[in-house]
Amino acid sequence: MPRNYRILAVLLTTLSLIAAAAAQERPARQSRRSPVVEVFEQCRDAVVNISTTRVVRVRSLRYGSLFDEIFDFGRPTIREQPVQGIGSGFVVHESGYIVTNGHVVSRAHDVKVIVAVDPEHDLAVLKVNTRRPLPYLKLGRSDDIMVGETVIAVGNPLGLQHTVTTGIVSALDRTLQFGEDTDYRGLIQTDTAINPGNSGGPLLNINAELIGITTAIRGDAQNVGFAIPVDRLWELVPVMLDIERRERVRFGLQVGGAGSDVVAVRSDSPAAKAGLRRGDRVIEFNGRPLRDAIDYYVQLLSHKPGDEVRLTIQRAGEQLDKTVALQAIPPPDGRKLAGQLLGLELAEIPPKVRRELELPDYVGVFVDEVARGGPADRADIRPGDLILQLNRTTVATLSDAGLALEDTQPRQEVYIVGRRLRGDPRAPFDWWTKLAARPAR
Repeated sequence: MPRNYRILAVLLTTLSLIAAAAAQERPARQSRRSPVVEVFEQCRDAVVNISTTRVVRVRSLRYGSLFDEIFDFGRPTIREQPVQGIGSGFVVHESGYIVTNGHVVSRAHDVKVIVAVDPEHDLAVLKVNTRRPLPYLKLGRSDDIMVGETVIAVGNPLGLQHTVTTGIVSALDRTLQFGEDTDYRGLIQTDTAINPGNSGGPLLNINAELIGITTAIRGDAQNVGFAIPVDRLWELVPVMLDIERRERVRFGLQVGGAGSDVVAVRSDSPAAKAGLRRGDRVIEFNGRPLRDAIDYYVQLLSHKPGDEVRLTIQRAGEQLDKTVALQAIPPPDGRKLAGQLLGLELAEIPPKVRRELELPDYVGVFVDEVARGGPADRADIRPGDLILQLNRTTVATLSDAGLALEDTQPRQEVYIVGRRLRGDPRAPFDWWTKLAARPAR
């Protein structure tokens, strides 16, 4: 046999032996595949790592020069120092919508993709641009969670990407209190290992369904972590992705849950005029099958005032097509509404000040004056405070403020999130409050 053929025969024999060994190994490896392995492999590409930067003020006794050391001996100086933050998140829609904790991004200086933040429930929605559909998580339900069932957490603890931990549901309907005015209710308690950096990541059941968003740990105990139930996310989606506030349109159709059920139709709205009713189920959006309520709001956000959309609905076993217009409406006067309802004189932050303070794009409005004895004054809102949100809508301009306050009625409760930069020697801090709008005059 020629030498080349002998070499080829040896190579073929070697490859055959390797293939035979691999074939024997596969069943052994397959037998070790647990539900946790299956869940992680299905979900890992939909879990993201979030890195942010914020600037804090640090007191220091270090001296900038010999002159300072002689004449200002012992006097602390305040310097700004960037601090890196880490967190986790997960994709909920293939077009690039991501959910994380509100506290992961609320004080960040370098996050430019924020759609909405709800500090009261510690949730945030981000949007990243993508050229291809992203893997996303299937949202489950949290009203049927069983104490003792297996759960899996995936996240970025301590910067260690895509770490998976597992445990059980330890308890339900827990309450955590932060300070005097902030508490989170209805939380899932778990013994799954959760560490700093896990915040905002998914808590999954063994069917690879999202049942919670990891949010906090008890620092004085081991194996005591908490997650926001996914049903809370379903409830807040209509507000956080509300096109009527974001794009200045009137549509009038609110959809909720995994079934895309119509939960409300505003009277005298385009949806009401098109014949939509509460209890209808939206199954197609412009001829495209609709997956759930998140899919509905994302599709709606891709349109602009003046567009018409075609909805296919199910009603009493019958399919109907309805055409609904996104009706453009003139913008309200944000400065006027804030003054009338809240006793706040708002103004937009000048570009020079924005640059000096290195403010993120979503911060653009501040309190210029506070009317004495008004709702804002009683809530201890001060001149110089930045306004981040009104009624859970991000406020970057006075137009945004007008959109957020337009439907507010006298004596109605208004939810406000702000940031205090001046008048306090400590580092800047975020605050939130609820106050009742002024009664009609």
